[in-house]
Amino acid sequence: MKPTPVSPIQIARRGLMLVISSPSGAGKSTIARNLLDQDKQISLSVSVTTRPRRQSEIEGVHYHFISQREFERRRDSDSLLEWAQVHGNFYGTPREPVEEAMGEGRDMLFDIDWQGAQQLQEKMKADVVSIFILPPSMTELQSRLHRRAEDTEEVIRTRLANSRAEIEHWREYDYVIVNDDLQAAFDSIQSIVKAERLRRDRRHGMFDFVTKLVEEEPDLQSL
Repeated sequence: MKPTPVSPIQIARRGLMLVISSPSGAGKSTIARNLLDQDKQISLSVSVTTRPRRQSEIEGVHYHFISQREFERRRDSDSLLEWAQVHGNFYGTPREPVEEAMGEGRDMLFDIDWQGAQQLQEKMKADVVSIFILPPSMTELQSRLHRRAEDTEEVIRTRLANSRAEIEHWREYDYVIVNDDLQAAFDSIQSIVKAERLRRDRRHGMFDFVTKLVEEEPDLQSL
């Protein structure tokens, strides 16, 4: 007779704000996509941007593409948790869907730059888990930008010029990963997520669980 399977104990917790940043081409978008594919507890925080849509991008999936006037309206009405100007374009995180997800215990993934990460840390530090991804070398970073084949040579030169300043902010992050092997980098980030979900201060349901645990009277007759 097979033993009855035991259901895992579910303890309510507050969702994570998982922030992943890197210079363009270091691999954050690929890692973010893999996380979303393999971990159904994570949802992507879809940013708004004034940047033109690339051919490979889908409205509402990769970004919400809006005008600069609409962006300014949302920014000025405090409808954005964070915003930044990057490479001449504006990016921001809508407040409402993030706050709703956090309250329901769902994890939110943020594919944002260091400016946005700073603002989230200032506003919601206890909820943020920040990871910075470094390339193995500047030569490899340049090669990845060319292999991506989505930007003009002028844009690539701009991204490379800005990458050194972006990398200087690595000290501001909780974790730093060198992406010299994509699978190894991804495995490391999965380990970070699993550990952060188990932190005592995120699992508010643990109070009720422990209270019931210590009040429980064991069935001595079954011994």
